Amino acid sequence: MALFNPVVLSVLTLTILSLFRVHVIFALVVSTIVAGLAAGLPLNETIATLIGGMGGQAETALSYILLGIFAAMIALTGITDVLVQYLLRVIKEKKYFLLFLIAGLTCLSGTLIPVHIAFIPILIPPLLILFNKLKIDRRAVASALTFGLKTPYMVLPIGYGLIFHGIIAAEMKNNGMPINMSDVPFAMMLPGLGMILGLIIAILYSYKKPRDYYFAELKRVDLGVEESAAGVEVPGKLDAPDKKLFVFTLIAIVAAFVLQLAFSSMVVGAVGGITVLFLSRVIPMHTGEKVVQQGMVMMGAIAFIMLIASGYANVLKETGAVKELVLGASSILDGSNHMIAAFVLLLVGLIITMGIGTSFGTVPIIAAVYVPLCAALGFSPLATIALIGTAGALGDAGSPASDSTLGPTAGLNADGQHDHIWDTCVPTFIHYNIPLLVFGTIAAIVL
Repeated sequence: MALFNPVVLSVLTLTILSLFRVHVIFALVVSTIVAGLAAGLPLNETIATLIGGMGGQAETALSYILLGIFAAMIALTGITDVLVQYLLRVIKEKKYFLLFLIAGLTCLSGTLIPVHIAFIPILIPPLLILFNKLKIDRRAVASALTFGLKTPYMVLPIGYGLIFHGIIAAEMKNNGMPINMSDVPFAMMLPGLGMILGLIIAILYSYKKPRDYYFAELKRVDLGVEESAAGVEVPGKLDAPDKKLFVFTLIAIVAAFVLQLAFSSMVVGAVGGITVLFLSRVIPMHTGEKVVQQGMVMMGAIAFIMLIASGYANVLKETGAVKELVLGASSILDGSNHMIAAFVLLLVGLIITMGIGTSFGTVPIIAAVYVPLCAALGFSPLATIALIGTAGALGDAGSPASDSTLGPTAGLNADGQHDHIWDTCVPTFIHYNIPLLVFGTIAAIVL
């Protein structure tokens, strides 16, 4: 029975533990053990498979740490403080404008400025005072951030989207259904519209009511120690930032973007940006150790969660539980009702991605089964792209182990007033996974 499938049991375990506020690292380890034991693996073999699979996200983990260091260095130049002060002057009482602006700025983090979630612990905490004054429900902010982290890679072939679309095209070709990568953005337009609808509902309806937070002041770690009303442990700005610093900072950002695209590597991009900041002496060499430590503080835990999630995915892959789940679900399907078939396939993708926590890592796992199955059910190549892309993206919002939820929490919980599960994962699950199920199903039918 599908209910006793190792994937289903482990994801239920992960969900229940997370809802009871068990830390995601421990919840992931326990869920991995449940998956292994349910599949008949001995405990020692399950742990060995978990550890052996952690290397699958080694590049991602390293890139997150390096991007965290890069983001800390950018903050040290003072350029983010200038942006925050500008927002404080301009926004005033324009609550909804601020929330949609945050969603738009977050879209840049995966496209034009490839720092991904590393910018959130830098930019968001100084804005908490403004959020508190406007009595903004931080669940709306979390929804805006997750929208900006997910939607661009789903639809746009730029930055992370270039990687995501490339994975879809490569895996479909490997499994006997070659497509042009240019087909992916077209196929993912409807699911992208579902994301936009979810964002609008979250901001203008679900979380529009004022919510009170207390004003907390935290220490702000600098090259020395500096008190900040904004309050968060991130590197502060230099005493007297000037235009030269900003120019070289912008050059570093552009260099990181260009190098990432040229080498298809976030690691190369981050190293390039860091190198520019050091060589231009915007960041003095003697501060390197403290900047590295601060980058590790910001992104180290997230990087480690990504490693464990990769090990968890390896356990599921080695046991064959994913294929078993998909084939079990497909046994009730036939080609006469594409709507039911599409919905079931997307629901399976939701379950898988909720556990693994990464849409990029889910695509290769499900494509091997989805491509021949979609062909047998009579889905077109465009419909198959929509199913695979949406199934991969499903669960990225709402998963306790996803960077799309861990990143927003890292910024919004700087003063200890934002819960990862109930204030980030649950809201983003409701407002994005439900629309994705609906619009992904529609896309599979009409394409």
